[in-house]
Amino acid sequence: MVSKILIIGACGQIGSELTNKLRAELGVNNVIASDIRESNVELVASGPFEIIDAKNLDQISDCVKKYDINTVYLMAALLSATGEKYPEKAWNLNMESLLNVLNLAKERLIDKVFWPSSIAVFGPTTPKVNTPQKTIMEPTTVYGITKQVGERWCEYYHNNYGVDVRSLRYPGIISWKTLPGGGTTDYAIEIFHKAIKDGHYNCFLTENTALPMMYMEDAVKATLDIMEADAEDVKIRSSYNLSAISFTPKELALEITKQLPEFTISYKPDFRQKIADSWPSSIDDSSARGDWNWNHSYDLEAITKEMLLQLREKAVS
Repeated sequence: MVSKILIIGACGQIGSELTNKLRAELGVNNVIASDIRESNVELVASGPFEIIDAKNLDQISDCVKKYDINTVYLMAALLSATGEKYPEKAWNLNMESLLNVLNLAKERLIDKVFWPSSIAVFGPTTPKVNTPQKTIMEPTTVYGITKQVGERWCEYYHNNYGVDVRSLRYPGIISWKTLPGGGTTDYAIEIFHKAIKDGHYNCFLTENTALPMMYMEDAVKATLDIMEADAEDVKIRSSYNLSAISFTPKELALEITKQLPEFTISYKPDFRQKIADSWPSSIDDSSARGDWNWNHSYDLEAITKEMLLQLREKAVS
């Protein structure tokens, strides 16, 4: 039986590329995209699309019944930097949407749930280097708090109600297809746009701020890999550590200058520096690699080459 999938928050950075990938694999009509507004014209035109407020249980339930959905990817969220500006809004969206979907799975209206967590669950008391799967978690942002609480809900619903929920702690995600969505790792996308357009970037983090990062294709691959894994191989039902590479703004800038020698960078840290300082500099994701054979493909050199190539072509077209 072909899966019928609903993606909530499909117009976002990860949601849009996940939607396109799943539609290519399963067929356009088997993947229903939804968001609170039609903010991605290309995606809305590419297949079935529904306006859904992720906080509204009835709207989600109606869509599930309308299309006979059996799998939900809940990608709607208010991210770290934006969440600090609107903390109550971030809490309400991030928590209510998750509980809505988990309760639909509890009632057996859907069979499987994907929900993304984040490295934001960690805090300043967490070991910064090779952060373990199980460790101290004292997040300092409302985004991180919602993700930590969400992980506990996911595990609770799995243990007590048998809900097949799967989750990944995403690092910073780098993509040329969509603009940054309000996260602390956004500099790693903005820098490429500015390098091509202006030849200079003023970074909002210090030059030696190391953070875990990942190219979008690897992030989408990891998401599909864990969802396609046998249930018995998914041994962690809170959320898996996920990693590819770690680098600093200085290291990324040096890699860019290999292709754009005239590129320059300056540094003017803002409120996001405090957030970045509370996060790990590298992640131990050996559980994901061991349990369901996760492996990344893109290193810093490959990411830089691909980003500059694609953004140049996009600027010309």
